[in-house]
Amino acid sequence: MASIRELHQQLIDKERTSVEITQDALDRIQALEPKIHSFLHITADYALEQARQVDAKIAAGEEIGMLAGIPIGIKDNMCTQGIPTTCASRILENFVPPYESTVTQKLKDAGAVMVGKTNLDEFAMGSSCETSAYQQTANPWDLSRVPGGSSGGSATAVAASECVVALGSDTGGSIRLPASFCGIVGMKPTYGLVSRYGLVAYASSLDQIGPFGRSVEDAAILLNAIAGYDPNDSTSLKLEIPDYTKSLQPDLKSKGLKIGIIKETFGEGLDPVIAQTVQNAIDQLKSLGAEVQEISCPRFRYGLPAYYIIAPSEASANLARYDGVKYGFRTPEAENLLEMYKKTRAAGFGAEVKRRIMLGTYALSAGYYDAYYLKAQKVRTLIKQDFEQAFEKVDVLVCPTAPTPAFKAGEKISDPLTMYLSDLMTIPVNLSGLPGMSIPCGFDDQGLPIGMQLIGKVLGEEQVFQVAYAYEQSTDWHLKQPPLK
Repeated sequence: MASIRELHQQLIDKERTSVEITQDALDRIQALEPKIHSFLHITADYALEQARQVDAKIAAGEEIGMLAGIPIGIKDNMCTQGIPTTCASRILENFVPPYESTVTQKLKDAGAVMVGKTNLDEFAMGSSCETSAYQQTANPWDLSRVPGGSSGGSATAVAASECVVALGSDTGGSIRLPASFCGIVGMKPTYGLVSRYGLVAYASSLDQIGPFGRSVEDAAILLNAIAGYDPNDSTSLKLEIPDYTKSLQPDLKSKGLKIGIIKETFGEGLDPVIAQTVQNAIDQLKSLGAEVQEISCPRFRYGLPAYYIIAPSEASANLARYDGVKYGFRTPEAENLLEMYKKTRAAGFGAEVKRRIMLGTYALSAGYYDAYYLKAQKVRTLIKQDFEQAFEKVDVLVCPTAPTPAFKAGEKISDPLTMYLSDLMTIPVNLSGLPGMSIPCGFDDQGLPIGMQLIGKVLGEEQVFQVAYAYEQSTDWHLKQPPLK
């Protein structure tokens, strides 16, 4: 499928209609879904109606924005009025939100065409898209492997050209890990840059919505549309949003950009092929004019244990609302209120969600709060300080996005600790509220994509886009297509 810019040009030149572009996407979804299972809900009628409205505007001679008429996928943990929002959980099986999330409203206003809601790990808890209560999404590069999680459905849909761009959410790497595994661009913006109003909460101090695209420019255009202050979100940042597409320059020579390689990410546990591929990409950045140096973030490795106390603690509080009383699933057989709570939550939540609720409830319980939760928050501050010191010397940090390429489905699902290690490189970025992006930088010997992670300072999206775009334009990794028919 063509890029946003190419499709936009076709629309204004009247070479194609939005209905034709949307129908092509829906046909591809119909052909590929039996193999890859990216979508939980396909909104064909709704999408075609949105497309017709865009075509009517063009016919009337009205100007349209870049996203008007462009097919887009939405992760199924963002509220869409009148359209199911399940978070891939049985407990929200029949939930239809009465309101629209801020990001989906912004996309509606921009004329984007929503072709469906994409699969995810249940309540966004997972690194492989295997904990969904409904289906298992496959990696489009190798159907026996996982697409990464939790936004695996969105990443797969974009990589397989079922839609042009998609939205995901990222709590500990849930956009960047699937982007790396699926060979596309995925970005977690600075915490607070994009409204979380209408995003079903997992861990409120970490969650952030961001874009997926097959190119850096597509991701920049989508971020332009969703970023900005929202009075409905108390953590939303009140500031002027730049046009991120203006940061896209083909080289780094005139910028004098300084890039730091995080030393701690090139150690034990990193697949040697990934280490070499990312090193080659760093050499490429050097040749484009960037100054490169090694940087130490000594507390980087403590991100994983800190995260798995903080995130489950917030999840145990956030998920207390699913009690079978107000909305969602309720067990029919219960003799009293307490039994109804227990049976509803036992039947409604999957194993991974239950595990994280129990971990979080334990960490917050009397006598353990100081030893676990409070200590994890102190470690979070130290990790943040390491990044702040690093950014006194450099503009952008680089490291691998994931320690391994996409692994086989079923390989880690019964071993949570091994699964959690997949997020080793991405978690510290969420703990610090920084922007991070994964861009494709090569393939391993089995033809699986490898991602490089670029990390910016708070609100340093523009530098991240600069580096990502310059690298992308000097390579052709983003042009490779998965072998899907």
